[in-house]
Amino acid sequence: LLAVPRNYDPALHPFEVAREYVRALNATKLERVFAKPFLSSLDGHRDGVNCMAKHPKSLSTVLSGACDGEVKIWNLTKRQCIRTIQAHEGFVRGMCARFCGTSFFTVGDDKTVKQWRMESPEYGEEEEPIHTILGKTVYTGIDHHWKEPVFATCGHQVDIWDEQRTSPKCSLTWGFDSISSVKFNPIETYLLGSCASDRNIVLYDMRKSTPLKKVILNMRTNTLCWNPMEAFIFTAANEDYNLYTFDMRFLESPVMVHMDHVSAVLDVDYSPTGKEFVSASFDKSIRIFPVDKGHSREVYHTKRMQHVITVKWTSDNKYILCGSDEMNIRLWKANASEKLGVLAPREKAAMNYNQKLKEKFQFHPQIRRIAQHRHLPKSIYCQIKEQRIMREARRRKELNRRKHSKPGSVPLVPERKKHIVAVVK
Repeated sequence: LLAVPRNYDPALHPFEVAREYVRALNATKLERVFAKPFLSSLDGHRDGVNCMAKHPKSLSTVLSGACDGEVKIWNLTKRQCIRTIQAHEGFVRGMCARFCGTSFFTVGDDKTVKQWRMESPEYGEEEEPIHTILGKTVYTGIDHHWKEPVFATCGHQVDIWDEQRTSPKCSLTWGFDSISSVKFNPIETYLLGSCASDRNIVLYDMRKSTPLKKVILNMRTNTLCWNPMEAFIFTAANEDYNLYTFDMRFLESPVMVHMDHVSAVLDVDYSPTGKEFVSASFDKSIRIFPVDKGHSREVYHTKRMQHVITVKWTSDNKYILCGSDEMNIRLWKANASEKLGVLAPREKAAMNYNQKLKEKFQFHPQIRRIAQHRHLPKSIYCQIKEQRIMREARRRKELNRRKHSKPGSVPLVPERKKHIVAVVK
């Protein structure tokens, strides 16, 4: 018989791992019990919410624009509307706040760009814009430079404007099609990205006043968002239910393809840490993806929420705002089971300990199953099942074709390359 060595030190418990496993299992179960992400709904709009903007200096202020031309400014701490402006006739297509937070810009279907003060007018004063620019075509999006008094609009082409002038400094165009969204890079502030409806994502350099390069995908990209921490990384929300994270320097294939939605992805926004992003979809749900994973870690939905058109992640990394078709803006926790409010030191220590335990045992089948389980609406659940069958059928067909063809005539195309048509420089 082999002598089993036994350490009689009372600090070393013989069943330490077994104990820790049970604690990790309980912590995972409790996390799912306390996962109540929905906080409140901001209602007051009389038409679908079409766009939103964050205040650069104030965490509690958020702006929203609706399909009836109305702009509302909300106070998130009181959860109420503090100001309403009838800004445009027709849709408010885009809005953005100035980097100093003193004013904001809106564009609409009435071919105008308007600049408004962030403060409410004094008693007896009219609610009027500071500047109004009349354009020749409808503007579909707007974004402000992060450091200079310059903003960009898109529509028939990308126009770069100086705040003091009524005509654009320069107009950028590549191909002939309407451009749906334009975004300034938060780090390399002279770079812009835009999405056109001829399936292109085009990158521009403001200093040279020329387009840099473009990537053509299989289907149209609705919008893109730059990573606030890594200058070259951006994520594009596509009509083919996927999101693509690209490195601007190597557009031949995306860094990651994020698949989980079952309908067109309409909007995307990064968290201020740059580690995760949130996406809004036509399938009436929003999902939170880690940047380096292909599947979402969280999905949020309610019975009343219709097609989600716009989504924003607040600047303190704690909350997510989404605006949808049925006139509501909803406020969610970014971390579904997080406890809000002041934590006692012992609570904090217990939470950190549980977090480490969950990380240690995260690949154990039981714990993984509980941590990943999410309830989904029946429509989404059925569509996921259907798409899984379709994907499997396509894979099987390709395998059969490769098996019965001349060796090398049917090449293996990786998933990342399948969706890219071409890169033009």
